[in-house]
Amino acid sequence: MNDFKAVEYKNGKLVFLDQTKLPLSEVYIETDDYERIAQAIERLEVRGAPQIGVVAAYGIALAFKNIIDNPREYFSKVYNRLINTRPTAVNLFWALNRMKTFFEKNADQKDLFNLLINEALSIHNDDIEKCDKIAANGLKIFDTPKTVLTHCNTGQLATGGGGTAFYVIKKAYQKNLVKFVYADETRPLLQGSRLTAFELDKAGIPFKIITDSTAAVLMSQGKIDIVITGADRIESNGDTANKIGTYNLAVLCNYHKIPFYIAAPTSTIDTSLNSGDQIQIEERNKDEIIKINGQLVTKENYDVFSPAFDVTPHNLIHGIITEVALHYPPFNFR
Repeated sequence: MNDFKAVEYKNGKLVFLDQTKLPLSEVYIETDDYERIAQAIERLEVRGAPQIGVVAAYGIALAFKNIIDNPREYFSKVYNRLINTRPTAVNLFWALNRMKTFFEKNADQKDLFNLLINEALSIHNDDIEKCDKIAANGLKIFDTPKTVLTHCNTGQLATGGGGTAFYVIKKAYQKNLVKFVYADETRPLLQGSRLTAFELDKAGIPFKIITDSTAAVLMSQGKIDIVITGADRIESNGDTANKIGTYNLAVLCNYHKIPFYIAAPTSTIDTSLNSGDQIQIEERNKDEIIKINGQLVTKENYDVFSPAFDVTPHNLIHGIITEVALHYPPFNFR
């Protein structure tokens, strides 16, 4: 088994694995430029709700690596640039607002850069700890060895630590509670076939990649025991936004009587909203649908609807795994 680090602060710079190059090339980017970090979030070089939050926190801190004449005005500029990179994953806002609160208390300190870096490191370490606890709580859903289906990517490539849903699967496999994993390819950006497959391979877990539309066939044949996915935003009532295609799986699980679980840190829970109807869903550029590796696969003038996420209603979710507990319905996170 080969391990890797998807993101780390090293020698005064943020070092992260460029996920757009995986799995064919492992390319690391080193930067101390907050604008480059913002671009990395937008380009999906870094992705996954918890990891976006961690990386954005480092972006805030690194922006203050040099002496700034008007720190409050500059902070506002950096904060606004980073907070507008992506609209759906709540961890981005959670991390940036934590950095904002910390900055406002320490803006006049001479050692501001090191103070901000330590706060970003604290956010990163907090996520590592949360991932460990999520995995431990996730083991409670396994009573016998199971075949698991998962969607999108929820491992080290999506978090600051070992992962959410993926880490549950990995820890369960190490305890002989996972027999096999089916990974949805996750169109249109193929996070499953590129990233989850990469992590499953690194972990030595037996798996097969399937197209998103193959899940129903496997379920009808009795080959799936449980489905676990991550989340980008969870509302007070348990409605959950996650990568497009997650809602499909929840509906299929409901029909085939297969338990459907969400795994995410509490920083993904947004108690400001009552239900999933209020979530702003990011729409992606149509090139992600009509092109593969930059090559057209259909006519360029065809119109496209490409939401990055969908919302799974709480009544389709068997349980939500956080670092605090394994939560069962009725969900009430207020």
